Amino acid sequence: MFETYTTVIGTVVSDPRRRQTTTGEDVISFRVACTSRRIDKNTGEWSDGPTLYLTVSCWRRLLTGVGLAIAKGRPVIAHGQIKTNEYPMPDGSRRNDLEMTAVSVSRSSVVNSWAWVRSAMAMESDGR
Repeated sequence: MFETYTTVIGTVVSDPRRRQTTTGEDVISFRVACTSRRIDKNTGEWSDGPTLYLTVSCWRRLLTGVGLAIAKGRPVIAHGQIKTNEYPMPDGSRRNDLEMTAVSVSRSSVVNSWAWVRSAMAMESDGR
């Protein structure tokens, strides 16, 4: 069977949680929200599209770096294998959840670089 790999750029929306599996392996998991943005051709303004939520699980060599760099509210880029998990709810219904087993995770500089560009542009317009 073919494995599906993807890259997501988003914001960490939960505190990373470190736990041990029943076999004793450590894993860090956190939730990421990715919202697409589009220009409305009628108004010329940006608008938000639907938000994709997924759980990112980090194993083995990713544990140390992710544990130090990732926190709720930070921008993140994650790349890995994506799959759907189905689980039962207390009322008997079934739900689906997307999960990524990450092979690479890093803080995204997209948000930070825009903040720097805006700051530089403001300084330039002030004559600094």
